Amino acid sequence: MSARLRLVTDRAAVAGGPPSAADPPHEEALHEEPGPGAARCLGLYAKLAAGVTVVTARGEDGPLGMTVSAVTSLSARPPLLLACLRDGSRTLAAVRARRAFAVHLLREEQQELAGRFASPTTTAAERFAGTDTRQVLGVPVLAGALAWSVCLTEDVRRYGDHHLVVGRVAAVHVGGGRPLLWHDRRFGVLTEPVPDAAG
Repeated sequence: MSARLRLVTDRAAVAGGPPSAADPPHEEALHEEPGPGAARCLGLYAKLAAGVTVVTARGEDGPLGMTVSAVTSLSARPPLLLACLRDGSRTLAAVRARRAFAVHLLREEQQELAGRFASPTTTAAERFAGTDTRQVLGVPVLAGALAWSVCLTEDVRRYGDHHLVVGRVAAVHVGGGRPLLWHDRRFGVLTEPVPDAAG
């Protein structure tokens, strides 16, 4: 692995000045230490609990979409969402080309839908088969999600094997129900009551 762990402990280090006397003696060794293997990192990532989402976009031949667990709010003013999409995916290419995408937060009963959009052997047509889909700002939006937003693509940057996609929220709908969760490589649900909300 070519990546190196780089630590910046103070302004002197940033400016290229000499290390402080207070710096730990093992800091130099850490600069040269390779990161942990991919398997150990994936083990760590598996412990991160996350809501399950489906990201959709308009492709040249029709709607495209994929299941994504790395989605988070970024800013309220302006309203921005951040999604991590796998490098090389057709959905990512459509997001970059069309400059718009939708994020759907799935309900706890939508495990089958999440699995279908995550399967590498399922075609785009098969993923959308039987779903109630409409167009919002030119983007395919799936009916029945816990909540959804249509975003205009603000920025796309590659980091490792994924791209960070920043979208400005242009339309949003929030329904009621429980979210579908992903933790330790399996689906999960909340056990406490969730108040209904509409918007």
